[in-house]
Amino acid sequence: MAAFIFLTLFLSLLPFSSPTRSFPNTQNQLLFQYHNGPLLSPHVSLNLIWYGNFKPSHKAIVIDFLSSLSSSKPISPNPSVSTWWNSIRKYYTNTNIQPLFLSLATQILDPNYSLGKSLANSDIFALASKGGHRNAINIVLTAADVTVDGFCSNKCGSHGSSLGAPIKGKTHKFAYIWVGNSQTQCPGYCAWPFHQPLYGPQTPPLVSPNNDVGMDGLVINLAALLAGTATNPFGNGFYQGPKEAPLEAASACTGIFAKGSYPGFPGELLVDSVTGGSYNANGRNGRKYLLPALFDPSTSGCSTLV
Repeated sequence: MAAFIFLTLFLSLLPFSSPTRSFPNTQNQLLFQYHNGPLLSPHVSLNLIWYGNFKPSHKAIVIDFLSSLSSSKPISPNPSVSTWWNSIRKYYTNTNIQPLFLSLATQILDPNYSLGKSLANSDIFALASKGGHRNAINIVLTAADVTVDGFCSNKCGSHGSSLGAPIKGKTHKFAYIWVGNSQTQCPGYCAWPFHQPLYGPQTPPLVSPNNDVGMDGLVINLAALLAGTATNPFGNGFYQGPKEAPLEAASACTGIFAKGSYPGFPGELLVDSVTGGSYNANGRNGRKYLLPALFDPSTSGCSTLV
Protein backbone atom coordinates (compact mmCIF):
# COMPACT_ATOMS: atom_id res chain seq x y z
CA MET A 1 0.00 0.00 0.00
CA ALA A 2 1.27 3.43 -0.87
CA ALA A 3 2.53 5.52 2.03
CA PHE A 4 1.14 9.01 1.79
CA ILE A 5 2.67 12.27 2.92
CA PHE A 6 -0.02 14.43 4.41
CA LEU A 7 1.00 18.07 4.26
CA THR A 8 -2.01 19.25 6.21
CA LEU A 9 -1.22 22.92 6.53
CA PHE A 10 -4.27 23.73 8.59
CA LEU A 11 -3.01 21.34 11.26
CA SER A 12 0.43 22.91 11.19
CA LEU A 13 -1.17 26.27 11.89
CA LEU A 14 -3.37 25.24 14.81
CA PRO A 15 -2.15 24.81 18.40
CA PHE A 16 -3.57 21.35 19.00
CA SER A 17 -2.11 17.93 18.25
CA SER A 18 -3.40 15.41 15.74
CA PRO A 19 -2.63 11.80 14.83
CA THR A 20 -1.32 13.08 11.47
CA ARG A 21 0.78 15.90 12.94
CA SER A 22 3.68 15.90 15.37
CA PHE A 23 6.44 18.17 16.52
CA PRO A 24 9.30 16.03 17.86
CA ASN A 25 11.45 17.74 20.48
CA THR A 26 13.23 16.92 23.73
CA GLN A 27 9.95 16.94 25.62
CA ASN A 28 8.00 14.92 23.06
CA GLN A 29 10.29 12.33 21.52
CA LEU A 30 9.16 9.98 18.80
CA LEU A 31 10.10 6.35 18.88
CA PHE A 32 11.22 5.46 15.38
CA GLN A 33 11.63 1.76 14.78
CA TYR A 34 13.25 -0.29 12.04
CA HIS A 35 10.78 -2.97 11.01
CA ASN A 36 13.48 -5.18 9.46
CA GLY A 37 12.33 -4.74 5.89
CA PRO A 38 14.61 -4.32 2.85
CA LEU A 39 15.99 -0.90 1.97
CA LEU A 40 17.09 0.45 -1.38
CA SER A 41 20.84 0.35 -1.79
CA PRO A 42 23.40 1.28 -2.72
CA HIS A 43 23.14 2.74 -6.25
CA VAL A 44 19.64 3.80 -7.23
CA SER A 45 18.47 5.28 -10.53
CA LEU A 46 15.97 8.12 -10.48
CA ASN A 47 13.61 7.93 -13.46
CA LEU A 48 11.43 10.96 -14.16
CA ILE A 49 8.01 10.72 -15.79
CA TRP A 50 6.82 14.21 -16.74
CA TYR A 51 3.06 14.07 -17.18
CA GLY A 52 1.53 17.12 -18.84
CA ASN A 53 2.91 20.47 -19.88
CA PHE A 54 6.12 21.41 -18.09
CA LYS A 55 8.23 24.36 -19.20
CA PRO A 56 12.01 23.94 -19.52
CA SER A 57 12.36 26.21 -16.48
CA HIS A 58 10.13 23.84 -14.48
CA LYS A 59 12.26 20.85 -15.41
CA ALA A 60 15.51 22.64 -14.65
CA ILE A 61 14.43 23.33 -11.05
CA VAL A 62 13.73 19.64 -10.42
CA ILE A 63 16.71 18.27 -12.34
CA ASP A 64 19.16 20.57 -10.56
CA PHE A 65 17.69 19.49 -7.22
CA LEU A 66 17.95 15.78 -7.96
CA SER A 67 21.45 16.19 -9.37
CA SER A 68 22.48 17.92 -6.16
CA LEU A 69 21.48 15.06 -3.86
CA SER A 70 24.45 12.77 -4.46
CA SER A 71 26.73 15.20 -6.23
CA SER A 72 30.21 13.86 -6.91
CA LYS A 73 31.56 17.39 -6.50
CA PRO A 74 31.12 19.29 -3.22
CA ILE A 75 28.42 21.94 -3.40
CA SER A 76 29.32 25.21 -1.76
CA PRO A 77 28.54 27.15 0.21
CA ASN A 78 26.97 25.13 2.97
CA PRO A 79 24.27 24.30 3.84
CA SER A 80 23.75 22.24 0.70
CA VAL A 81 21.26 19.78 -0.76
CA SER A 82 23.87 17.01 -0.50
CA THR A 83 24.41 17.81 3.20
CA TRP A 84 20.67 17.44 3.73
CA TRP A 85 20.64 14.09 1.91
CA ASN A 86 23.70 12.79 3.79
CA SER A 87 21.74 13.01 7.03
CA ILE A 88 19.75 10.00 5.77
CA ARG A 89 22.91 7.96 6.43
CA LYS A 90 22.09 8.02 10.15
CA TYR A 91 19.24 5.61 9.48
CA TYR A 92 21.67 3.07 8.05
CA THR A 93 24.15 3.21 10.96
CA ASN A 94 23.04 -0.01 12.65
CA THR A 95 22.24 -1.97 9.48
CA ASN A 96 24.43 -3.91 7.08
CA ILE A 97 23.16 -1.86 4.16
CA GLN A 98 25.14 0.87 2.44
CA PRO A 99 23.52 4.31 2.20
CA LEU A 100 21.95 5.37 -1.08
CA PHE A 101 23.76 7.05 -3.92
CA LEU A 102 21.21 8.49 -6.31
CA SER A 103 21.77 9.19 -9.99
CA LEU A 104 19.43 10.73 -12.52
CA ALA A 105 18.64 8.24 -15.29
CA THR A 106 15.74 8.12 -17.76
CA GLN A 107 13.29 10.93 -18.45
CA ILE A 108 9.94 10.04 -20.01
CA LEU A 109 7.81 12.85 -21.46
CA ASP A 110 4.02 12.72 -21.77
CA PRO A 111 3.06 16.28 -22.79
CA ASN A 112 -0.15 15.17 -24.51
CA TYR A 113 -1.86 13.83 -21.36
CA SER A 114 -2.21 10.27 -22.64
CA LEU A 115 -4.43 9.31 -19.69
CA GLY A 116 -6.38 12.57 -19.59
CA LYS A 117 -6.22 15.40 -17.10
CA SER A 118 -8.05 13.64 -14.25
CA LEU A 119 -6.07 10.74 -12.84
CA ALA A 120 -6.90 7.94 -10.43
CA ASN A 121 -4.28 6.32 -8.22
CA SER A 122 -4.19 3.41 -10.65
CA ASP A 123 -3.17 5.85 -13.38
CA ILE A 124 -0.28 7.08 -11.25
CA PHE A 125 0.89 3.49 -10.85
CA ALA A 126 0.60 2.90 -14.61
CA LEU A 127 2.76 5.94 -15.28
CA ALA A 128 5.28 4.94 -12.61
CA SER A 129 5.57 1.49 -14.17
CA LYS A 130 7.04 3.04 -17.32
CA GLY A 131 10.31 3.67 -15.48
CA GLY A 132 13.02 1.17 -14.60
CA HIS A 133 12.18 -1.81 -12.37
CA ARG A 134 15.55 -2.61 -10.85
CA ASN A 135 17.34 -0.47 -8.26
CA ALA A 136 15.05 2.37 -9.21
CA ILE A 137 12.82 5.09 -7.86
CA ASN A 138 10.35 6.18 -10.53
CA ILE A 139 9.12 9.72 -10.01
CA VAL A 140 5.84 10.82 -11.58
CA LEU A 141 5.35 14.59 -11.74
CA THR A 142 1.96 15.94 -12.80
CA ALA A 143 1.49 19.39 -14.29
CA ALA A 144 -0.54 22.17 -12.71
CA ASP A 145 -3.65 21.42 -14.78
CA VAL A 146 -3.81 17.73 -13.81
CA THR A 147 -6.07 16.56 -11.00
CA VAL A 148 -5.32 13.38 -9.04
CA ASP A 149 -7.49 11.51 -6.55
CA GLY A 150 -6.92 13.08 -3.14
CA PHE A 151 -4.64 15.84 -4.44
CA CYS A 152 -5.18 19.08 -2.53
CA SER A 153 -7.72 17.47 -0.19
CA ASN A 154 -5.57 15.09 1.85
CA LYS A 155 -2.22 14.83 0.09
CA CYS A 156 0.31 16.67 -2.03
CA GLY A 157 2.09 13.52 -3.16
CA SER A 158 2.61 9.88 -2.29
CA HIS A 159 5.14 7.07 -2.43
CA GLY A 160 4.75 3.34 -2.77
CA SER A 161 6.22 0.23 -4.34
CA SER A 162 5.33 -2.68 -6.59
CA LEU A 163 6.75 -5.72 -8.33
CA GLY A 164 8.22 -4.94 -11.71
CA ALA A 165 8.47 -7.01 -14.84
CA PRO A 166 10.82 -10.02 -14.59
CA ILE A 167 14.45 -9.30 -15.49
CA LYS A 168 16.40 -12.43 -16.48
CA GLY A 169 13.73 -14.53 -14.81
CA LYS A 170 13.86 -12.62 -11.53
CA THR A 171 11.24 -10.17 -10.33
CA HIS A 172 12.37 -7.00 -8.58
CA LYS A 173 10.49 -4.56 -6.40
CA PHE A 174 10.69 -0.94 -7.43
CA ALA A 175 9.73 2.19 -5.52
CA TYR A 176 7.83 5.11 -6.96
CA ILE A 177 6.84 8.65 -6.02
CA TRP A 178 4.15 10.95 -7.29
CA VAL A 179 4.05 14.72 -6.72
CA GLY A 180 1.79 17.32 -8.29
CA ASN A 181 2.34 20.98 -9.16
CA SER A 182 -0.14 22.81 -6.92
CA GLN A 183 0.30 26.26 -8.52
CA THR A 184 -3.28 26.65 -9.77
CA GLN A 185 -5.14 24.19 -7.54
CA CYS A 186 -3.97 24.56 -3.95
CA PRO A 187 -0.74 26.54 -3.41
CA GLY A 188 -1.92 27.44 0.08
CA TYR A 189 -2.04 23.75 0.90
CA CYS A 190 0.90 22.23 -0.97
CA ALA A 191 3.23 25.18 -1.59
CA TRP A 192 3.27 26.81 1.85
CA PRO A 193 5.23 28.82 2.99
CA PHE A 194 5.49 30.33 -0.51
CA HIS A 195 1.76 31.06 -0.52
CA GLN A 196 -0.61 32.20 2.18
CA PRO A 197 -1.90 29.15 4.06
CA LEU A 198 -5.28 27.73 3.22
CA TYR A 199 -6.29 27.82 6.90
CA GLY A 200 -5.13 29.60 10.01
CA PRO A 201 -3.41 32.97 10.41
CA GLN A 202 -2.89 34.60 7.03
CA THR A 203 0.77 35.43 7.40
CA PRO A 204 2.52 36.94 4.38
CA PRO A 205 4.04 34.28 2.11
CA LEU A 206 7.78 33.98 1.65
CA VAL A 207 9.44 34.62 -1.71
CA SER A 208 10.18 31.32 -3.45
CA PRO A 209 13.91 30.81 -4.15
CA ASN A 210 13.48 29.95 -7.85
CA ASN A 211 10.68 32.43 -8.50
CA ASP A 212 8.14 29.66 -9.05
CA VAL A 213 5.70 28.97 -6.22
CA GLY A 214 4.33 25.77 -7.75
CA MET A 215 7.66 24.14 -8.56
CA ASP A 216 9.42 25.27 -5.38
CA GLY A 217 6.51 23.80 -3.44
CA LEU A 218 6.78 20.63 -5.52
CA VAL A 219 10.45 20.31 -4.56
CA ILE A 220 9.56 20.52 -0.85
CA ASN A 221 7.12 17.62 -1.25
CA LEU A 222 9.45 15.65 -3.53
CA ALA A 223 12.28 16.00 -1.01
CA ALA A 224 10.05 14.78 1.81
CA LEU A 225 8.91 11.78 -0.24
CA LEU A 226 12.45 10.89 -1.27
CA ALA A 227 13.44 10.83 2.39
CA GLY A 228 10.45 8.59 3.14
CA THR A 229 11.25 6.32 0.22
CA ALA A 230 14.90 5.97 1.21
CA THR A 231 14.07 4.99 4.78
CA ASN A 232 10.78 3.15 4.25
CA PRO A 233 10.60 2.07 0.59
CA PHE A 234 8.41 -1.02 0.95
CA GLY A 235 6.34 -0.22 4.03
CA ASN A 236 8.47 -2.15 6.53
CA GLY A 237 11.50 0.08 7.01
CA PHE A 238 11.89 3.00 9.42
CA TYR A 239 8.72 4.68 10.67
CA GLN A 240 6.68 5.48 13.75
CA GLY A 241 3.02 4.77 14.29
CA PRO A 242 0.65 2.53 12.30
CA LYS A 243 1.87 1.01 9.04
CA GLU A 244 -1.20 2.31 7.21
CA ALA A 245 -0.39 5.94 8.09
CA PRO A 246 3.23 6.03 9.24
CA LEU A 247 5.26 9.02 10.34
CA GLU A 248 8.42 8.88 8.26
CA ALA A 249 11.72 10.73 8.09
CA ALA A 250 10.19 13.98 6.82
CA SER A 251 6.48 13.65 7.57
CA ALA A 252 7.36 13.47 11.27
CA CYS A 253 8.64 17.03 10.93
CA THR A 254 5.97 18.60 8.71
CA GLY A 255 6.05 22.40 8.70
CA ILE A 256 9.56 22.61 10.17
CA PHE A 257 12.30 24.05 7.96
CA ALA A 258 14.70 25.87 10.27
CA LYS A 259 15.49 26.62 13.88
CA GLY A 260 12.90 28.58 15.79
CA SER A 261 9.97 27.08 13.90
CA TYR A 262 6.54 26.74 15.44
CA PRO A 263 3.07 26.00 14.01
CA GLY A 264 2.56 28.45 11.17
CA PHE A 265 6.17 29.70 11.16
CA PRO A 266 8.73 27.72 9.12
CA GLY A 267 11.73 28.95 11.11
CA GLU A 268 14.58 31.41 10.68
CA LEU A 269 15.53 30.82 7.07
CA LEU A 270 18.30 32.22 4.91
CA VAL A 271 17.30 34.98 2.50
CA ASP A 272 18.94 35.63 -0.85
CA SER A 273 20.19 39.22 -0.87
CA VAL A 274 19.41 39.65 -4.57
CA THR A 275 16.08 37.90 -5.09
CA GLY A 276 14.69 37.98 -1.56
CA GLY A 277 13.95 34.25 -1.84
CA SER A 278 13.89 32.18 1.36
CA TYR A 279 15.89 28.96 1.41
CA ASN A 280 17.95 26.60 3.55
CA ALA A 281 20.03 24.64 1.02
CA ASN A 282 22.31 25.41 -1.92
CA GLY A 283 22.23 23.24 -5.03
CA ARG A 284 23.93 22.90 -8.38
CA ASN A 285 24.06 25.74 -10.90
CA GLY A 286 23.58 28.33 -8.19
CA ARG A 287 20.13 27.01 -7.26
CA LYS A 288 18.64 27.50 -3.83
CA TYR A 289 15.98 25.30 -2.28
CA LEU A 290 13.78 25.02 0.77
CA LEU A 291 13.97 21.48 2.15
CA PRO A 292 12.02 19.95 5.05
CA ALA A 293 13.57 19.08 8.38
CA LEU A 294 14.29 15.37 8.85
CA PHE A 295 13.78 13.23 11.89
CA ASP A 296 17.19 12.45 13.42
CA PRO A 297 17.22 8.93 14.92
CA SER A 298 20.28 9.80 17.02
CA THR A 299 18.51 12.64 18.85
CA SER A 300 14.83 11.65 18.42
CA GLY A 301 14.09 15.14 17.19
CA CYS A 302 13.80 17.16 14.00
CA SER A 303 17.13 18.18 12.48
CA THR A 304 17.38 21.33 10.36
CA LEU A 305 20.11 22.68 8.11
CA VAL A 306 19.90 26.22 9.53
